[in-house]
Amino acid sequence: MFQKILIANRGEIAVRIIRACREMGILSVAVYSEADREALHTQLADEAICIGKAPVSESYLNMERILSAAIATKSQAIHPGFGFLSENEHFADMCQSCGIAFIGPSGDIIGKMGNKSQARLTMMEAGVPVVPGTKEPVYEWKQGLEIAEDVGYPVMIKASSGGGGKGMRIARDAGEFENHFRLAQQESLHAFGDDTMYIEKYIEEPRHIEIQVLADKYGKVLWLGERDCSIQRRHQKMLEESPSAAITGELRQRMGQTAVLAAKAAHYENAGTIEFLLDKNKNFYFMEMNTRIQVEHPVTEMVTGIDLVKEQIRIAAGEHLQMNQEDIVLKGHAIECRINAEDPEKNFMPCPGTVKDLHFPGGNGVRIESALYNGYRIPAFYDSMVAKVIVHGENREDAVRKMRSALGEVVVDGITTNLDFQYDILNHPVFLSGNTNTHFISDYFESQESGEINAEI
Repeated sequence: MFQKILIANRGEIAVRIIRACREMGILSVAVYSEADREALHTQLADEAICIGKAPVSESYLNMERILSAAIATKSQAIHPGFGFLSENEHFADMCQSCGIAFIGPSGDIIGKMGNKSQARLTMMEAGVPVVPGTKEPVYEWKQGLEIAEDVGYPVMIKASSGGGGKGMRIARDAGEFENHFRLAQQESLHAFGDDTMYIEKYIEEPRHIEIQVLADKYGKVLWLGERDCSIQRRHQKMLEESPSAAITGELRQRMGQTAVLAAKAAHYENAGTIEFLLDKNKNFYFMEMNTRIQVEHPVTEMVTGIDLVKEQIRIAAGEHLQMNQEDIVLKGHAIECRINAEDPEKNFMPCPGTVKDLHFPGGNGVRIESALYNGYRIPAFYDSMVAKVIVHGENREDAVRKMRSALGEVVVDGITTNLDFQYDILNHPVFLSGNTNTHFISDYFESQESGEINAEI
């Protein structure tokens, strides 16, 4: 087992990993930017090293400085968390070259699954159902138009290297295809430096269902139930739950077994997530694989009792998975609400500032993940998510009531948050019915922008 791990991240996920290390008897090293000098993760870790100025390019995305910090502190492994370098194949390769374990899959696997076109082809060859569309990359709009007409409108135009909704447009007919293709391709080139596109059938009223998998270095792959991530605002998840109200026991088994098939086809190692679109007829299609820990991993931990971060560390250290598939049983229902420093009344504008008074709820089945404390100044340079409230109840109704109660106790004075917006979601009759899809927020809380998609891809 590792003696010391460097956490190449910040905020609540860095705090989460530090706590897992502490419970495992592993020393932790925090890295931080100048803007994060007083951040909680720097105070909780056994060691902390400043790696640069506030911009991520000079700190949390600076591979050389992070690796230098790992070497200087004699860290044996690096945990990338989520975001930043967590799905960067070059960073994973650099860690290996330096003799430092990367807590995640190899660079080859990250590259294969990070390229949407290659991932689709890998899944097709393995017999995993994918959304009808291109098998090869598309670079010209005329080529894409021919494919779109074969597939049938509406179609989704996607960046092959995309993520977080960037480089994506819906074309509902041939007349708007060229314009949307060009816009998506330009956005992809700007965001990812890649103009490779692909076309697939647009699934109407989809639910976003993801399956958590764990895979060790010896070919053993397990699936840990599903998470329903359909409550999204402009490509970004806001609320997640497990299990999904749309999934029957039989469908859950089929999706879980398909996720294992997908992970094995990719020769996957460590924790990962197979993401599916589920249509209104209960047909599911592979969307992508996230080769990292997810923001919403706590809901899976709550219903399975399995600590995913500790399992990540054990797998990276070369240990065998100690559990079998029959040992994994879903108990109760879990919901996670993301608390963001943003103003829903001003188009969700980020609201950094100083936390003047802070109170988080507790009690049976309530879990908080955050890096906030009284007097902490939230920097303007990073993601607006400042906390996650997670609850576990006997069933969905119980979990909803518990989440309402928990959110009602949250106090974050000094900044504006989306707390009231989350509360509105939890009280909406459509959400309470369980009959939601990825358009829920746009349908009931805001006007949908033409050509954009409310699905985190």
